[in-house]
Amino acid sequence: MKKFIKVIDIIVIVLFSIYVLLDAFVIPQAYQKVDNSLFNDEEVNLYSTSDIQTEENTEYINTDTEYQDENIHITLTTYRYLDTDIYVADVELSSIEYLRSAFAHDTYGKNITDTTSSIAESSNAILAINGDYYGAKESGYVLRNGTIYRSTSRGNQEDLVIDTNGDFYFINESETDLASISDALQVFSFGPALIDNYKVVVNENDEVGKAKASNPRTAICQVDTLHYLFVVSDGRTSASAGLSLYELATFLESLNVQIAYNLDGGGSSTMYFNGNLINNPTTSGKSIKERSVSDAIIIKQ
Repeated sequence: MKKFIKVIDIIVIVLFSIYVLLDAFVIPQAYQKVDNSLFNDEEVNLYSTSDIQTEENTEYINTDTEYQDENIHITLTTYRYLDTDIYVADVELSSIEYLRSAFAHDTYGKNITDTTSSIAESSNAILAINGDYYGAKESGYVLRNGTIYRSTSRGNQEDLVIDTNGDFYFINESETDLASISDALQVFSFGPALIDNYKVVVNENDEVGKAKASNPRTAICQVDTLHYLFVVSDGRTSASAGLSLYELATFLESLNVQIAYNLDGGGSSTMYFNGNLINNPTTSGKSIKERSVSDAIIIKQ
């Protein structure tokens, strides 16, 4: 009888453990349906400029490597650096309203995922890269398109803030209450910071958790006012070795960016532009396939 009870106890423990794992990593939990399309610019004082182009002098362009209308100009360039293909989308905007975040399935929640390409297509985005994969974590600030979704701190976590002027700056969650950031439009919680005030701020030993030193990478950078770089590198394949954080930072330093921030990488690293998957996303290097993620950073009208 005692043996039977012990067997039952073991079964219960195993089933409970399986449920905990499924709840943490598999079972979708939708917390809030959201509108990815536009934050309320009557409530947010959006900075705009006429320095880029006006409707009268704009040449409309729409090709595999360039897009331009009266508000958005994107140029796509591929670099070869340290045996790695790096894709850089140079983005100039007339207003920060055209840079947005989009959730998978228009839903904020846990284990709600989709590919970056699908998120981009459902949002009618011109350009998209994967975000910080907030849904894989229980904590870490989530503020998107002017709305706070999660204000639970991850402690000594370095976040990127994009403010109402379209400028980038860093905060530490242990030192900054999310509700106190009155000018934030986007807050991304991944990191670390790569470039600050034109200088590399990671060293050769810095890595994300226990990640491999050479990886596919995703980063977002500010060059100047309303001028940004979206950056994705390939990795883990025979064609592209991948980059360490320090190698990525030194590459971005050569492009003279003011600020650069590391986003989710590895199999998540994906760039979409003008209806096409631009890079070669892979987790193991054995196949080219997009990983489903919880969010993306997009450029759209």
